[in-house]
Amino acid sequence: MQTPRDLVYKAYTSSLRRQLPSDRLPRHVGVMLDGNRRWARERGAASAEGHRAGAENIAPFLGWCEEAGVEVVTLWLLSTDNLNRPPVELEPLLSIIEEVVSDLADAQRWRMRVVGALDLLPGDTATRLTEAAARTDSVEGMGVNVAIGYGGRREIADAVRSLLREAAESGLSVEELVDRVTVEDIAAHLYTRGQPDPDLVIRTSGEQRLGGFLLWQSAHSEFYFCEAYWPDFRKVDFLRALRAYAERERRFGS
Repeated sequence: MQTPRDLVYKAYTSSLRRQLPSDRLPRHVGVMLDGNRRWARERGAASAEGHRAGAENIAPFLGWCEEAGVEVVTLWLLSTDNLNRPPVELEPLLSIIEEVVSDLADAQRWRMRVVGALDLLPGDTATRLTEAAARTDSVEGMGVNVAIGYGGRREIADAVRSLLREAAESGLSVEELVDRVTVEDIAAHLYTRGQPDPDLVIRTSGEQRLGGFLLWQSAHSEFYFCEAYWPDFRKVDFLRALRAYAERERRFGS
């Protein structure tokens, strides 16, 4: 049975949803799923419990994005800096990530792509992640990037290396490349190539910094910082983010 509080929450959520103009919603939403460890610490639990609680909130979040007509979602699950954590914390986290990515793929609901420096991950982890994503190649649903072993600076460096390698294979000299290279050329070698840049970037947990997330792609993004830790991030928080986005006048750097 629904409590009065449940009914009020449901009514408020419905009201927020009706306020959103369909022509002013983001195509691509990037999310920094922050606060799992602090969520666990405040409950006297191990960090792994926070990461597991955060993992359980991912599928519902993707469902909210679908309802809003979002075309692409990028989830930052693990940064390159996170790979320096002690094995006692990193190993359970990698296991949880492998599990949640596999579960999302098995749902056959979203077309998934793993983005990041997979060569920095343990070999078994990288293999499991890429195999899970490959199982969704024929899915026509919303695109979901799972950023694992991801760092914005590393992505740009990888893009430049890929561009140089391509030029060398085509017989182009460095001097010729310098004269020809464009912003579009570099963008075509990013992990997210072929996708629209994020219109909206959300960070949970109250932190107000990018930390290297989608450095290149977010040049014209709108940002929304939410106080809730990721495991506590609710549909109403997401709708508030969409409302804030819809109310802004996007200037695209001007």
